[in-house]
Amino acid sequence: MNTHVNAGQRLDNVPIGRFHRRLALLVGLGMFFDSFDNTLSAAVLASMLPTGFSTLELNSLFLSVTFAGLAIGAAFAGWLSDRMGRGFAFQFSLALFGILALCAALAPSMPVLIALRGVMSIGLGAEYVICYGMIAEFIPRRRRGRYLGLLGIFGGLGVSLSSILGWMVIPAFSWRGMFVIGGVGSLVAWWLRRTMPESPRWLESRGRYDEAEAVIRKIEEESGVSSRRADLAPATDEKAEWVPITVLFSRPVIRRTLMALILTVTCLFGSYVVTGWMPTFFVKQGLTVSKSLGFNAAIMSGYVAGPLLCMVIVDRIGRRTSIVMFGTLAAIFAGIYPFMKAPALVIAVGFVLVATVASFLTLGLGTTPEYFPTAFRFRGGGFAQTVGRIGLIFSPFVVLWLFNSAGVVAVILAVSGIYVAVTLLNSFAGVDTSREALEQIAPDGDGATHTAKSARSGSSK
Repeated sequence: MNTHVNAGQRLDNVPIGRFHRRLALLVGLGMFFDSFDNTLSAAVLASMLPTGFSTLELNSLFLSVTFAGLAIGAAFAGWLSDRMGRGFAFQFSLALFGILALCAALAPSMPVLIALRGVMSIGLGAEYVICYGMIAEFIPRRRRGRYLGLLGIFGGLGVSLSSILGWMVIPAFSWRGMFVIGGVGSLVAWWLRRTMPESPRWLESRGRYDEAEAVIRKIEEESGVSSRRADLAPATDEKAEWVPITVLFSRPVIRRTLMALILTVTCLFGSYVVTGWMPTFFVKQGLTVSKSLGFNAAIMSGYVAGPLLCMVIVDRIGRRTSIVMFGTLAAIFAGIYPFMKAPALVIAVGFVLVATVASFLTLGLGTTPEYFPTAFRFRGGGFAQTVGRIGLIFSPFVVLWLFNSAGVVAVILAVSGIYVAVTLLNSFAGVDTSREALEQIAPDGDGATHTAKSARSGSSK
């Protein structure tokens, strides 16, 4: 069947069916165990200190290695997905951190565990990029916001369950039990995902038209529609070629690259400061433990409630409008939250803050892959996440400097300020990825393709 399948238009036009629901479940399982494994550090590291298995210095090294692995994994996922295919990268990253999680449960010493964690984190960082990218490539644009919200719910549940199980499992089975749960669960998800098809968009971009056509026809059949021959066009004779990473910094693409960077850095830094530093600010100001407990409750519920809200409203008002709305709310509530005194306000305002930050995080990471054409979509999203996660490595020093210089007000102004800045930027210069097809937002033709061809002429495949 020698046909150009017009993958983008057909994937956007097909109604939601069994295939999409199954895809969302399998991608969500990967995100759940990724979030679970990524957030088990707090409980695991705390339990190691009394037994002498680790020290504060080694715990710090464990966290630093985790951050570094996440950054490397994001970059690796982009290259692997665009080079070898979304399906291969999808399975490879999940198998990597699943197998190494089981190895970590058997680690004889803390240095060995740190080394395993470093490689394991590469898989964790890769999975974040791939999961959001898979939603962008398979789910029709009119329902993409709903499924991004669903993916965020899976991630929030992974964070919450990691905390709950840490409280239950570690006293009974030691910290090793947490790695066993994460490893076994990840490999079960890997097994369930083994038959997931390759992205037709990627297959088409690589010139594998017959394979792309077969996948799309299967999706259409499961969705209850027949293939429309009118959407097909003759295949071109031009062989698909590898587009080098330098295309991200070319004139037609650099604006989107910068937008993706700013959005990703903001959502990661804001989420990290709000969830990781606010309790410390409370204690530093001499506030009671009940406020800290209330904040923890807000985190656990807000990280699920926020993406749930995304499922309800994002497709109604558009993804750019939603980013602007949640960014504005995050700036407002981050600014007033540290000044709450009554326990009821601590919990209520904290809940809204975490929910808005979680919503902004979900939309930020979920929409950046849409900024780039298929040939380098995952490398664009992966590059943005790599820079954002490298920023997290240095963010504790920035936060401490601000706090020691001018107290909590300086930190809050910084967090609120970046939310305001990115909100204004998206209001006036952002791309509404919910209004147009991916091919129209970030065309593979015209300037991007011409730049890619020029870049290819100076590099090998």
